[in-house]
Amino acid sequence: MKITQEADYALRIILFLCQISSGERVEARVISESENITLRFSLKILRKLTKKDLVKSFRGVKGGYMLNKDPKDITLREVVEAIDGPIYVNRCLHDEEYCNMKRTNTCKIHKALAKIQKTLREELEKVTFKELLKEKD
Repeated sequence: MKITQEADYALRIILFLCQISSGERVEARVISESENITLRFSLKILRKLTKKDLVKSFRGVKGGYMLNKDPKDITLREVVEAIDGPIYVNRCLHDEEYCNMKRTNTCKIHKALAKIQKTLREELEKVTFKELLKEKD
């Protein structure tokens, strides 16, 4: 499993928005400059985060973006999946069409990877942005 650059940027954008005063709107340009992400790519990510209700967008002169949830309610898993879709370590765990052994229930690799995948998802679910804000550099 590999977290894409887009998901990595989304995590950074959410963390940036968590550091802004509650209720304050931030322009996409400010976000992109602060996080060193191109404006076009930032806008693409912000659209996805808005679609998943993690971020609110506002149009007009006083437009911009802000969090739609409290940092304590946003997990790493939620942000990664908002961008990359479901987390899976092998395609046979996501799509049975790619698993030629599952029907016989004899694939030890499938079982081992399924356990690892479950652990990975659980660990990403445990980490909230509130906890990240508390961490010292």
